[in-house]
This record gives sequence, C-alpha cells and structure tokens, in this order.
Amino acid sequence: MTTADHLDRAVADPIGLITDLVAGVEKGLGTETIRAVVTAVAGGRAKSRRLAEALAMRPAVLTDGRSPAPRAIGDLLIELRRSGASAIAPPACTECGKMLRTLQRQGQDWYCSVCGQETAECTACGNVRRVGFRDRKGLPRCKMCPDTDDRDPAAVLHGLITLIAPGTDRDVIAEALRRTAPQRPAYRQRLVWALEENPRLLTGAGYLAPHRAILRFIDLLHEAGVAGIVRPACPRCHRVVRIDKPLDGQRVCRNCIAKSRIEECVRCGARREPAIRDARGRPLCPNCLVTDPANVEVCISCGKRRRVQNRTCDGPLCPNCCPLPILVCSICGRTAPGTHSRLTGLPRCGGCDRRQAHCTSCGRLRGIHSGTAEAPVCGPCTAPDTELWRPCPTCGQAERLRSSGPCPRCTLKQRLHELLAGGSGSIPPRLHALHDAVAGTERAATALRWLSGGIVSTVLSDLGSGRRPLTHQALDELPEGKVVEHIRSVLVATAALPQRDEQMVRLERHVKDLVASHATVEGRKVLHRYATWHLVRRLRRRSRGKETTHSQLP
Repeated sequence: MTTADHLDRAVADPIGLITDLVAGVEKGLGTETIRAVVTAVAGGRAKSRRLAEALAMRPAVLTDGRSPAPRAIGDLLIELRRSGASAIAPPACTECGKMLRTLQRQGQDWYCSVCGQETAECTACGNVRRVGFRDRKGLPRCKMCPDTDDRDPAAVLHGLITLIAPGTDRDVIAEALRRTAPQRPAYRQRLVWALEENPRLLTGAGYLAPHRAILRFIDLLHEAGVAGIVRPACPRCHRVVRIDKPLDGQRVCRNCIAKSRIEECVRCGARREPAIRDARGRPLCPNCLVTDPANVEVCISCGKRRRVQNRTCDGPLCPNCCPLPILVCSICGRTAPGTHSRLTGLPRCGGCDRRQAHCTSCGRLRGIHSGTAEAPVCGPCTAPDTELWRPCPTCGQAERLRSSGPCPRCTLKQRLHELLAGGSGSIPPRLHALHDAVAGTERAATALRWLSGGIVSTVLSDLGSGRRPLTHQALDELPEGKVVEHIRSVLVATAALPQRDEQMVRLERHVKDLVASHATVEGRKVLHRYATWHLVRRLRRRSRGKETTHSQLP
C-alpha cells in the first residue's frame, strides 16, 4: 500500500492500520497482543488517528526509535517493549542517542534526563547550569543556590488570614493547604509567596491569582466556614462559578473562554467555539465534527452509519437508538423516557419537551419549561436571567439566542421575504396569504427547517420572482414527489392556486405514461380507448363533480 492509502486508512481504521504496521515489523508477538497494546495506548478517535497518520508518514520510527515524533508514538514503543517486543526499537534521546525507558520531551523531540533539562544562568551565582528551580520572582536558580525560605507555609498563611478573620483555627488552614497541593512542597511555597504579595486574592480578587491552586485553596477555606474569605466571581460574566481558565491576565469561567474563542465554522457557517480544525487549520464546530462522514459509525442497534450518540461496551449507538432514562416528568407527571431540564434541573419527558402552550405568567405561546400540565410556564418566566434570555434585536422579545442575530420568528420572516420578494423587493399579491400563514405558524423552527430544503426554497424563489408561473401546470413540470405535492397543497390552502382534483390529475398522468410505454401503435390505441372511455369516464361519473378520493381510484 502507498502512503496515500495508509493515510486514508488512518481515518477509517486507525487501530487496524497501527496494528498491521507494528505486526509487519514485530514477528514475535501475536496480532491480538499487539492490538491490545495499541488500543490501550491509542486512546480515543482523535488521538488514534494522529498516531496512525504519524506512523503512516514515517513507519521507520518503529525500528530506529528516533524523534521528532508525537508523544503517543514514544508511549507505544515503550509499551510494546514492555510486552516483549524485540524487533521494535525503544525511544532514543535526540542528542545523545541513549535508549529511553521513560520520556521527556520538548515539542516532538525526546530527551534523556540529562539532555532534556533546561539550562540558564543562575540568578545567584551567575554560572550557566541546569535550572533546579525558580525563586519567588520566577528567575532561574541552580541546585547549588536554593532560594531559602525556612518558614512554615501554614504558619505564614495563618498570620495572613487572621488579619482578615481573627480567631481562625490554624489546623483548618493547614488542612486546606495540604489538600490544595499534596506532595508538592515547592508549589505550596509559591502559593504562599503569591498570597503574601497580594492578600486581596482571599477577599474577592481571586480572579487575579497567578496559580490555579489559589482558587482551590479559597474554595476549601470557604467550605470550612472561614469568615471573610470570598469566592471570586468571573470578571466577565460576574457569576460565582469555577474560574480557572487564564484569559488576558485574569481567570475566567469556561463559558467566557468559549465566547472568546468564537469563530465561523467553514462548513455550516455557525459562529461557535471550534471543536477541531481540518487539515488546513480551518475551524469546525462540534456539530460538523460529529456529523462528518469520517466520524460516523455503524450503530449496533439499527445497523446504519450514523452519528455516535453514546458508546457502550458492545459498540456505538446512534441518537435514535440511544435509550433515554425512565423518569417521572415534573410537568405532566407521566413516567416516560426523558431528560433533565437545563433550566430547572428537573426531569422532563419528550412530549413536554416538544410541547408548546400559552404560558400562565406572560400569556405567550411558547415552549414549556416548568409548571404543570394545567398551568404551564415558559422559559423566560421560569428563569428570568438576562444573560440567558436576551431581547431579540428585531422584535425585542426575550429569547434564548445563541448568537447576536434575530430570534427564530424574525429569522423566519426575513427568510420568507427574501424568497417571495425576489429581486423586486415586494411580494406578489397572490403570495401575501402564503407569507402571512407561514410567518404566523406556531412552530417557527419547524417552518425554518421546511424552508431550508433545497427544492422548497428554489420553488418559492422562482414563484416570487416570476421565473416560474404561479400555475398548476408549472408545478407539474417539477419532478414528482411528496415535497412538491406539499408545496402545491400549501399554495392551494392559501388561495394562491385554485382547487384541483389531484387524484384525477394523477390518474390521467398515469394513464398517459402507461399508454406511451406500450411498444406498438395499435396497442397504444387500444389502451387509450379503454382507459379514457371506460376507467376515467366511469370514475368521473361516480364522483359526480366532487373531488376524487384515494379509495375511488381503480
């Protein structure tokens, strides 16, 4: 197989490719043993693909053990050697070539314990040596010049905290410090230095903490009931939640980190935090990642290649086959499959999740999030959070907007106007009723999905611009199918088209096609006379001028 074939297989079957490449070098181990080692080292789908691609590009690393190479390849070589592989080379130091049993790396280069250590000029003695540690200012020091600080960290912190909360038990502070950085004395010392330099970190300014362990220390003190210790709020959204992600010199929550990383997905155009990047470094959103053809798998229940919703010990399950837990719905009281609401945390069945009703608080027809079946409550009335339910920039109604754009209802109206107005900017009079009916539907999201279909948007755009006449004959020219028939029924229901006996028209079209398919001229004449003067004529007489029903068709 060529390198290109290996790269294609690295996406479809990375574990199998790695196993075959290793088995081609190592003859002493069985295929099952090799596959077990590869599965344990390769991890998830993304890591296994990166490992397979690296081996496909340079399979010689299995015999020479030389970097540059990803960390996963070094781990694979080490585990194969531990399992008894003799033909597989162990990882080798980039500088001295020493065979390694453990890895230290800088980028994709592997080093031994001597070559891989950082060297710098010692701040104390001035000699260029290996960096043993760093002082409280972050400057390098060698092992011969320690930054001596013989004070007990717990005693120092007790002195700081008693200034905030007099009478605090020293043992409480010592236990919190021990749980913050167990078995790491140097890290505890840096934590003490940071709090000595800025004691305000303990009273609400923890978002400026230079070390993440300080936030853990504050949480432990707060849980222990130490007075005066304040858990910091996120400096961007002002919520008191976990904040341990650095951003612009501050520590913020995970939600604000995601908002700061928003990019436009190159496939669907959604503005979200990228879940991954393609081979050209372009962002892909989480939805495009899981629905990518390379990532879909065969569901063990239905046997179809679909997006993986859940993984079991037997294999993947698609969204349709993934069973939901049986819960007692907090709204209707039924015991049925359901999920927990993100707003209330209470169980909600699938029927109530999709149901719309008039809210007993605001009176609007919206999706139900709490309350009861007799007294439903919508989302904005359940959790009136200004960050969660923002006003639509077009209509001003509070909606759960996922971007800075308009709400689904306003988006539907804009999309309808774009399709039906064409290039003139005004909707034809015969299509006004269609516009009002679709724009006023109860489920705006369902109408948007209907308009997103390629043939629906194309037909409505052609009718609005005049490229296709608004007649039954013009629709008859389109390929037959349920979508076209539904478009026709909607146009008839809104009086854009006159009523027509669709069953009779369908029968006449079928008769015409059947007659034309006969091979001889005489046969076509006989079929035409029989169908027209016997079948169709009898059906018209039986219908007596009314629309033909499906059961009346011969």
